Amino acid sequence: MNTETRRIVLTSHAPKPIGPYSQAIQVGQFIFCSGQIGLRPDTGVLVGADVESQTRQVLENLKAVIESAGCALSRVVKTTIFLKSMNDFPKVNEIYAAYFKDSPPARSTVEVSRLPKDVLVEIEAIAQI
Repeated sequence: MNTETRRIVLTSHAPKPIGPYSQAIQVGQFIFCSGQIGLRPDTGVLVGADVESQTRQVLENLKAVIESAGCALSRVVKTTIFLKSMNDFPKVNEIYAAYFKDSPPARSTVEVSRLPKDVLVEIEAIAQI
């Protein structure tokens, strides 16, 4: 049986997990990032009540986790976006596009009834080293 090395990814440049999960797990050449919400890493406080500021912080948090594993956002192959309201899709999409300019990853976007800490957006990612 071929078993891949499994490594927990943890950085102080992204919020500490608020439950029993890791910021990310690296298995072989892939990094599986848990969903990030718009908490500031230094305070654990939500950045703002608007979807734009939350989305920017979410993407900065994802970037920090991915980079701490020795990778980059340009190596993300799949994301999933969870939105409190699909009405926010255009705003989130515009900010997201600024982070994934060239060769954007595959993506799913879903509306959900509620997210942790009642945030407006959460994004998870898979990256290839």
